[in-house]
Amino acid sequence: MTHPALAAVEERADEITALAESNEKLGKLDDRAAKLLRDTGVIKMLQPAKYGGAEAHPREFAETVMRVASLDGSAGWVAGIVGVHPWEMAMCDESVQEAVWGKDNDTWIASPYAPMGILTPVDGGYRFSGRWQFSSGTDHCDWIFLGAFMGDVEGNRAMPPVNYHVILPRSDYEIVEDSWDVVGLRGTGSKDVIVKDAFIPENRAIAFSRFMDGSMPREAGLTNPTYHIPFTTAFPMGITSAVIGIAEGALAAHLAYQKTRVQITGTRATDDPYVLFAIGQAAEEIKASRTAMLDNVSKFYDAAEAGREITFAERAASRQTQVSAAWRAVRAMDEVVARSGGNGMRMDNPIQRFWRDGHMGLAHAIHVPGPVAHVSALTQVGVTPPPGPMLSMI
Repeated sequence: MTHPALAAVEERADEITALAESNEKLGKLDDRAAKLLRDTGVIKMLQPAKYGGAEAHPREFAETVMRVASLDGSAGWVAGIVGVHPWEMAMCDESVQEAVWGKDNDTWIASPYAPMGILTPVDGGYRFSGRWQFSSGTDHCDWIFLGAFMGDVEGNRAMPPVNYHVILPRSDYEIVEDSWDVVGLRGTGSKDVIVKDAFIPENRAIAFSRFMDGSMPREAGLTNPTYHIPFTTAFPMGITSAVIGIAEGALAAHLAYQKTRVQITGTRATDDPYVLFAIGQAAEEIKASRTAMLDNVSKFYDAAEAGREITFAERAASRQTQVSAAWRAVRAMDEVVARSGGNGMRMDNPIQRFWRDGHMGLAHAIHVPGPVAHVSALTQVGVTPPPGPMLSMI
């Protein structure tokens, strides 16, 4: 059965597609595009039911993000990233959830998680400052998760370093205009944010290790298996799903274009066996990426539902699957884009936008293949856990 959010996306597919160019020109989601995402319910799929959320199976969320991204990469990217934040907020202190969603359960939460700020302990909490890049969809969000290092009383990073996630309302941070000028995913509005000496109550600063070890959902008393999949499965899920959806969108745009295209040789594209071979191969690779991603998510949901502890080696293998799926989908997209001819690269042809968006998505830190493959290989030969910073993405 199709999830209601996915059905709502299908009903609004033409509208979402039509706003892609406006999103790109604005450098953020058009207000209408943001409203469409709100109306479909995709952002609330992983939100707690007590605050109007669907508490959906993560596979259903991934499928919906893929579909949005196949219509417009930027809208899909925002859906994938902003849509994961309610999953994390569900684990946080009930008073914080009430502050975020109590008056309006359609409130969006931004990020990023990179630890670019310092928490300085003071009475009752912390003082907090820093600057972060890549806050996707931030213009449409009223709260934010920000990554931080714990500091000492003098404001220096404490050693050994300890990562925190810090929760702030819109009044406590500044969005830096004109800080998002990039080649792809332009419509995501992934701007810089700045925090200057904000006060953070203790219940709005959470050690990242508590999300990583699964203690947060247990302590919050959450029973839905959705909240017990690993953080490093849930967070990349939205991003990788968006990249795969973008590749699906590029393929669909390419197919629509090739139906009537006549090459410079006078041969119709539909009569060119080399083009058709490339299309068939690419379509299969993109489908394989989709299947691998969805099966990976379902595997961890099933494990959580059974109450089975998930090992580090399984998490490492999961990340390898995610990264490989993204790279496979983008490589396949490149094969069809390269056979779209010069007119496929005209700015009024959506193929080129999907192409740019896909490569921008592949550049995200979670898709850097080297450390993930390294850790996955080490676990396969019995070195668990591996040393050093390679653990951060597993």
